[in-house]
Amino acid sequence: MPGGRLTQQERHQIAVGLADSLPYAEIARRLDRPTSTITREVMRNGGPNAYRADLAHRATERRAHRRRPATPRTAPQAAGRNDEAIAEYEETLTTVLMSSGLPKMTARVLTCLFTTDAGSLTASELAQRLQVSPASVSKAITFLESQSLVRRERDERRRDRYLVDDELFFQATLASARANDQLVQAARQGVAILGPDTRAAARLENIARFLDFISESITRAAVQAREVLHTGPARDE
Repeated sequence: MPGGRLTQQERHQIAVGLADSLPYAEIARRLDRPTSTITREVMRNGGPNAYRADLAHRATERRAHRRRPATPRTAPQAAGRNDEAIAEYEETLTTVLMSSGLPKMTARVLTCLFTTDAGSLTASELAQRLQVSPASVSKAITFLESQSLVRRERDERRRDRYLVDDELFFQATLASARANDQLVQAARQGVAILGPDTRAAARLENIARFLDFISESITRAAVQAREVLHTGPARDE
């Protein structure tokens, strides 16, 4: 059934689909499953290059056997919210963030901050909600800060609180553009060293020109769209 747990046979079909380089959406269509289910299944079991059906099935069985009631890892929810749906969404968002290149713990921390109404938590609150060690949270936060994806501030009790807010998306986009600028400089350094008349230098110059254009476009678009981050959703009159 589309809403039930994946069977061992379905996992073998996922493995076959990955071996044939099928996109997750196509594998999901063939199994009559949501694409998010397939994406989550693959990413939690080694990723597309390391997925093994039998190992994934055994890992799922082990998780089911050791699963026990635990302290809720999400913030208290407003009345009317479906806790089960929220938990599933958090898992889906974490998987998507992992697909974009974030390590698993880093993705979990960012998801936790995104889905908390206040948009901020202390390290101890994050560790409690995610049921991990403070050291794991600290490592994830360090990475997120380096990418301008979270910021910290002191609360009235002089505790560090980690925040996600609208402005951070703007800053993270600019940070991405700056990273491109570093690649442009490195590529053009290679052009000078390898010699402008070589094929390698021509390749590096093309890369530099491409990234230079992308960086300029990203920065211009971010500045133009910045106000969108501070504008509430349109409401029907």
